Amino acid sequence: MLAGFFFLLFLTDTTSSEENCSYQDVLNYLNLTKSNEHFFMTRPVKNHRNATQLRVDMVLYAILDMREKEQTFVPYVWMIQKWQNEYIRWEPGDFCGIEYVNVPTEIMWKPDLTIEEMIEKDRAPPAPYLVITYEGNVLTINDQVLVSTCSMHVYKFPFDIQVCNLTFKSVLHSDEEISVAHTVNSSVVTMVSRKMMRTQSEWLFISMNVTDKMVNTFGFNQSTIIYTITMKRRSTLYIVNFIVPVLFFLCLDLSSFLISEHGGEKLSFKVTVLLAVTVMQLILNEILPSTSNRIPLIALYCFGIFGLMLLSLLETIMVMYLIEKDNKTDTKQNLNEDCGDKQGKASHHCLGEVNKLFFCECGRDVSSNKTPSELLPMTKEGSSNQLMEGSQSCEKLPDELTAVLKSLILILNNKQEEGEPGYWTKKAKTINKVFFVFYVTAATIFMLFMYFKWNKV
Repeated sequence: MLAGFFFLLFLTDTTSSEENCSYQDVLNYLNLTKSNEHFFMTRPVKNHRNATQLRVDMVLYAILDMREKEQTFVPYVWMIQKWQNEYIRWEPGDFCGIEYVNVPTEIMWKPDLTIEEMIEKDRAPPAPYLVITYEGNVLTINDQVLVSTCSMHVYKFPFDIQVCNLTFKSVLHSDEEISVAHTVNSSVVTMVSRKMMRTQSEWLFISMNVTDKMVNTFGFNQSTIIYTITMKRRSTLYIVNFIVPVLFFLCLDLSSFLISEHGGEKLSFKVTVLLAVTVMQLILNEILPSTSNRIPLIALYCFGIFGLMLLSLLETIMVMYLIEKDNKTDTKQNLNEDCGDKQGKASHHCLGEVNKLFFCECGRDVSSNKTPSELLPMTKEGSSNQLMEGSQSCEKLPDELTAVLKSLILILNNKQEEGEPGYWTKKAKTINKVFFVFYVTAATIFMLFMYFKWNKV
């Protein structure tokens, strides 16, 4: 009988101890319901003079994108907010050691925290629950994909370092109502962000600095937290796909000096290389922002190489013009004057008459049907002298045939001196040599200038 009594008493004690061990018991104790306005209508303070201490900490989880053209920065972050609610407090011992409870976010007041640089609303749904502790602290952890503005300096692109800010502050409350501050320092935030980083796209995360700042907005002071994210661009891809190919085009243009100026091959080659650099400039225009305080070095790099190639093209055109001008010799002009009206059969007949009259009267053999060009040797050194002696012995030749004969003698003399370049050809070769030296020197100085500019701190 006594044993049954103690067993019944044990069951009674166990039941009574389990009555306050559920989360709902805590909520009932706090009277935390959707209809209780103390928790979600106004700032949760019992005296309006008491400022709500809001602690904001952020961890960078990924760098998704950096849009230079639009001047926007897209990070993926985790944000932790913590503040005090004066209407929440209980003793964990009264509720089986319960120290925190997860409740829906819509039944609790939340600070109107905003990011000044954010230009697009986060599309990801907010966390459906937040945490309340027995001490009255409210904790919310939320991940966000932020699309924020960032003033990018692309002067040293693609070797640039970008610094973007994320500024947290209240929308309407002054510092006397909501005081915003951070919990962990810059070194801890940087270390945690490096450890949690999942992807960085083409950027290398360097550091994240956190500072507190007081600003005056609409006539009242507000406390803000500024997270400064420093990143460095991974330039290997741009070097391989852009800078080196443009340098190769410069080397191709330099090697074109080995191509002969006779014909149009050299000119067409240079035009093709110049158009290739123009295509690279169009690609660069799609990357860089349309407005910038300073001209980017990579644009100066393309413009300098384009200018050198343009000068090389103009020099080629001038050299080809001088060589073509030298090909129009005075001999051809004299020949055109003497036999200008005797084209086709008339000129053929003129040369035949010279052959008959000259060689018959001078005792030459004309029995064979050789042409005048075969009878007048052009490769021997004394041929012109023999022809002059024959012309002196033929005193009975008409004046017209004598003039034609003199023209043929001049042609023979010019063909013997054919290996010697003319005046304009010599000038063209001199210009080509001088410009080649200038081109190599200018290209070397320009590349050294770009190297030191890009590596300047």
